[in-house]
Amino acid sequence: MTELVSTREAYGKTLVALGKENPDIVVLDADLSQSTMTRLFSQEFPQRFFNCGIAEQNMMGISAGLAASGKVVFASSFAVFATSRCFDQLRMSIAQPCLNVKVVATHGGITVGEDGFSHHAIEDLALACSLPGFTVVVPADAVETAQSIRVAANTPGPFYIRLSRPNIPLVCKNGYQFVLGKAANMRQGFDATIIANGIMVSKALEAAEELSQEGIDCRLLNMSTLKPLDEEAVSLAARETRAIVTAEEHLQQGGLGSRVAQVVVQHRAVPMAFVAIKDAYTHSGKPEELLQQHDLTASAIEKAVKSTLLRKR
Repeated sequence: MTELVSTREAYGKTLVALGKENPDIVVLDADLSQSTMTRLFSQEFPQRFFNCGIAEQNMMGISAGLAASGKVVFASSFAVFATSRCFDQLRMSIAQPCLNVKVVATHGGITVGEDGFSHHAIEDLALACSLPGFTVVVPADAVETAQSIRVAANTPGPFYIRLSRPNIPLVCKNGYQFVLGKAANMRQGFDATIIANGIMVSKALEAAEELSQEGIDCRLLNMSTLKPLDEEAVSLAARETRAIVTAEEHLQQGGLGSRVAQVVVQHRAVPMAFVAIKDAYTHSGKPEELLQQHDLTASAIEKAVKSTLLRKR
């Protein structure tokens, strides 16, 4: 059975390890440290942890000030608050001066579940990618989360890293190495390419295995770095497989599918399909029920691959 681990838990544990290595790391939270797992850092380094209360905009301003003073800043809240509520502060206080603030947002997408659509961040990646200078990362599992947090801590400039609420499958095998700005080839294939990130990588793996039983050989790219996108990997996939399907837990507009399509039309136009949330908000429900309702499933990816192959032929 595939092991299930929370990305937010991996984040909290990695912060503690980084705090022991670098005394300049400080962590801020907006009264959600129990959920974002920054409480682990607060217990270990209370003098370097700042609970800003339910005042996310203030948290971003304080983060900017600490970064301008030479600190390596990690600021956390739920994804919907960290982006939608704080966009002006992200833009004016962090992006424009290009400060060393790592916004690590948990509870991304619709798998927040029963908290309801007010808490479902489905526009956050589009907002983050729109900010010049920001690096945007969506790890596929806890292994990649830990590695990407370390990379962010050692890479100057602003980051937005999106994590999820539920425990999700470990998909990165022993020896996996996260490389910023590079897609990870999780499965080779030449009939079509599936490009996914976040929780959809495990579903894409499941879909690729099912399709292989029908003689359809799919390449799978884990595009964990959404910005800067690995244009070389996308162009190569378009040239070699001539059909691309993207899968993401985000609105179809402005996320992974949009960014991949921009590369495809510039380098080699091929048939594409997009497994994503269509133009609608969600509602309260269990995470798996919501994923089913919005066709964010392995079977939806399989269907998209088959329809794309028909257009390829």
